[in-house]
Amino acid sequence: MSMNDPLGDMLTRIRNALERRRPKVSTPASNLRGRVLDVLQEEGYIRGYARVDHRSGVSEFEIELKYNNGQPAIREIKRISKPGRRVYSQVKGLSPVANGLGVAILSTPKGVMTDNRARDEKVGGEVLCSIF
Repeated sequence: MSMNDPLGDMLTRIRNALERRRPKVSTPASNLRGRVLDVLQEEGYIRGYARVDHRSGVSEFEIELKYNNGQPAIREIKRISKPGRRVYSQVKGLSPVANGLGVAILSTPKGVMTDNRARDEKVGGEVLCSIF
């Protein structure tokens, strides 16, 4: 079975695990997913993640989800740029997510980063997802 949107699949797995109050969720490993998970960890939305290599040569990320007083740290996680419709933004066009309470994750020429860091570095790119 082929997967058209690996990042969207990971975000959906996280969203479903948060709905079921699961402590961990696993997803197939890739470079882009790892970079997005790095940003989520830096921003404090997940506790952490680890790469698990299986005997068959398949790698997965084991993601530790974060909860505050029983409530998920991630209230909403939404895919913005999709394979059918890519969304790009210049640094001037980046609007705050949830009035600055959330973050957008961008793929830029300088790497995957939050919208705040992209504004600081004055670089635009593809808007992957938004989280608050």
